Amino acid sequence: MHENGILLHHSPVGCCKCNSESGCLACRFSAVHEFVKPNDEQALNLMNSCAVGVLEEFQDAVFAYGVSDEYSFILKKDSHFYERRASDVVTAVVSLFTSLYVIKWKDFFPQKELKYSPSFDGRAVCYPSSEILTDYLAWRQVDCHINNQYNTCFWELVKSGKSKSEAQNYLKGTQAPEKNELLKQFGISDYNTLPMMFRQGSSVFWDKFDTTLKGTSAEVSQKKVVVEHCNIIEPNFWNSHPNILN
Repeated sequence: MHENGILLHHSPVGCCKCNSESGCLACRFSAVHEFVKPNDEQALNLMNSCAVGVLEEFQDAVFAYGVSDEYSFILKKDSHFYERRASDVVTAVVSLFTSLYVIKWKDFFPQKELKYSPSFDGRAVCYPSSEILTDYLAWRQVDCHINNQYNTCFWELVKSGKSKSEAQNYLKGTQAPEKNELLKQFGISDYNTLPMMFRQGSSVFWDKFDTTLKGTSAEVSQKKVVVEHCNIIEPNFWNSHPNILN
């Protein structure tokens, strides 16, 4: 799917990426609403809930991956959602995601007023194969880990009394082992003990489960949208859920 909104006929896999306001605007929204740094668990759960709502409403969306203030939505190969016009797909997904964010705010922040509506933008990209798509998602998860490790160190340094510029200079050029040693100084003995949602992001998808019909012993298979914080870099996840890409 191209961003100019032309009609597509052959491209097999579409991805719509939904981002919050970029740069200083996103920082302002986070600051005004006093989000916890480096990760506000409730804010992330709100984003996840919005993604669930998108998949439930637009069932051509078969998978979503979210990190921080970004979500990528994957459309099934044979989708004719809005006749595959990129601009229409982006408008539909971003509009729904934004409205869900406002509607669901009180579910996650009952004691906190939404000072103003968030603003999300998006873009549509077409991937020529499922393999390239999963490579993209793997890159996003690797990026999630790298950014989270850096941000965790950064905010621990800030909390310890350093200015933001001092924290940036302190971390400049450091590698993962050095960051892990730094975290130990702040009482985080093992980076891998941090919540998986922070380290691996959130995967949202339709999953099948068996349930027993009420009043009987008969089992039926049903589908529902689930949120998991799992490794999508390795093929095990995709092999266990072949219906997502097929």
